[in-house]
Amino acid sequence: MIRLLTFLYFLTILVACKAETKEQSTKTETASEVTKELTTAEKIAQAHGLEYWNNVNEIQFTFNVDRGENHFERTWKWQPKANYVVSLISKDSITMYTRNIKELGETNPKMIDVDKSFINDKFWLLIPFQLVWDEGITISESVKEIAPISKTELNKIILTYGNNGGYTPGDAYDIYFDEEHLIREWVYRKGNSKEPSMTTTFENYEDFNGIKIAKDHKMAEGNFNLFFSNIKIK
Repeated sequence: MIRLLTFLYFLTILVACKAETKEQSTKTETASEVTKELTTAEKIAQAHGLEYWNNVNEIQFTFNVDRGENHFERTWKWQPKANYVVSLISKDSITMYTRNIKELGETNPKMIDVDKSFINDKFWLLIPFQLVWDEGITISESVKEIAPISKTELNKIILTYGNNGGYTPGDAYDIYFDEEHLIREWVYRKGNSKEPSMTTTFENYEDFNGIKIAKDHKMAEGNFNLFFSNIKIK
C-alpha cells in the first residue's frame, strides 16, 4: 500500500511538471506570434527615426536646388497633426492652407500646384517614412546590388506607385540602403521606365530630435545638389 501511494505521489508530481512545462511552452509560442518581424520598409523607416514622428508638432525646412550657377528654393512649415501647411515661396509670397485635395481643387485650382510642390519637397525630405505611410504602392524584396554612384554593394528595394491616384502615378524608385538600413542612393524612374530619370546620393545625415535626415542629394556629375537647410522639428 505504501509503495502504491509513493508511486501515485511521484506520478502526480510528474503530471504537474509536464502541465507546467506545456503551459510555459504555450506562453512562449504566443509571445513569439505577437512579435511580428518587421518588413524591410519598416526597418528603413525605424532606422530613420519613425518612432519619434508622433512627437512632431511642426516641421520647417527649406528645399534648395543648385544646378550650375542657378539656385532655387522653397520654404515650408508643416503641422502634420493638423495637416496645416504654410509655404513661403519668396519674401512677398506666403500661402497657408489645410491639406484637403478635394476642397483645394474646388475652392482654388491654383492651390493644387502649391500642394504638388509641397508633396514633392516633403517626399525628398521624408522618403524613409513615405515607405510605410503611402498607400497603393508595391515594394520588392531586398537584394544585393552595386549602387550606381558609389559603385559599392548595397541593399536595394524597388518602390513602385500604382497607376491610379496621387500626382505622379506609376513612378518607380530604386532605393539603395546600407546594413543599418540608412538610405545612401536612389534612382528615380518616371512612369516606371527602364532608364533612370534621376540618380542622386543621400548624404550629410543629421539627427533632429531622433529623426535622421539626409540633407544633401548629389548627382555623379557634380554640377547638381538638391539640399535642405533651415530644418527645425518641434
